[in-house]
Amino acid sequence: MTSVLDTADLRRRVQRVLDDELAAQTLVLAELGPDVEDLLHAVGDLLRGGKRLRAAFLYWGARGAGLPDSEELVRLSSAMELFQAAALIHDDVMDDSDTRRGMPAAHRALATRHAARGWSGDDERFGLAGAVLAGNLCLTWTDELYATCGLPPAALARGRAVFDRMRTQLMAGQFLDVVESARPWEGLGDEERVARAGRVIRYKSAKYTVEHPLLIGAGVGGMDPAGVEALSRYGLDVGRAFQLRDDLLGVFGDPDETGKPAGDDLREGKRTVLLAHALAGADAGGRARVERLLGRADLAVTDVEELRGIINGSGAVALLEDEIARLAGSARAALAEVPALDPLAREVLHDLVATATARSA
Repeated sequence: MTSVLDTADLRRRVQRVLDDELAAQTLVLAELGPDVEDLLHAVGDLLRGGKRLRAAFLYWGARGAGLPDSEELVRLSSAMELFQAAALIHDDVMDDSDTRRGMPAAHRALATRHAARGWSGDDERFGLAGAVLAGNLCLTWTDELYATCGLPPAALARGRAVFDRMRTQLMAGQFLDVVESARPWEGLGDEERVARAGRVIRYKSAKYTVEHPLLIGAGVGGMDPAGVEALSRYGLDVGRAFQLRDDLLGVFGDPDETGKPAGDDLREGKRTVLLAHALAGADAGGRARVERLLGRADLAVTDVEELRGIINGSGAVALLEDEIARLAGSARAALAEVPALDPLAREVLHDLVATATARSA
């Protein structure tokens, strides 16, 4: 069955843009010699995977505003995938993740190459340094692709403010996640835990995954303020539901589908809305076990299963499923309020709600 993400042959076209861009940047870096090829491999491996959700939301936001299909618009949309690559590489460093999309995370792959060559120094430190720089390259290329996509300067200027806001807020949103992972939850009320985790969702995920790409596209396409306001509500609701689903997959997902080990979020000690609800709904013994086991890198399969049982028994899973369904419904209602939206874009954006909140990776 053809995915809605392939409407207008978008995923194939985005991949072609990314391949061409990486080839062009390889030429730029050629004068530095072969030693920098590791950075290019780290980025290239990551860019060959993904659903292209962020590119799709930008593209259909612009189409919804009346901008016609063009290779220039696809190039602009592809900039979102470079931005996500930067976020993923840096996120894996901060979370000390081993895998991404079924492959070694960039810092792990670089550390392995360092060890295989018998170089001096610490393997992991080399990998971390290389991954930070690879992520920074992606940030640079994001801005470059935006500026050189070929759309008229006046159109790009209309989307620039949201583009700049997206990049600034995501970096700070990543830091919010770091703060919440370090700041104790002991002594906090149930509502405050949920609110803190929800703030991370808003600024680390929901905005840059859906709302901001969508509004960049709508701005470039010249959408009126009423349409932008309704799309903003749609985007935030879909983005929040997307992250709630991701939190569920991080605990209960199939590694073959998620590309990460089972229960990886539990080993990383992520302070999610799912965890906040689990602590609120579990009994004293369950809360004690969660607090004891959460964040242990050496969690055994039996430990993961025990935590899953506590979380499921607390009612947290059912609460998140209900919230995802509510947000999906409110997103569709907001979309219906967008005046004069291109009919095909309306249909695709409607279907993307289900795609973004599906029960699999």
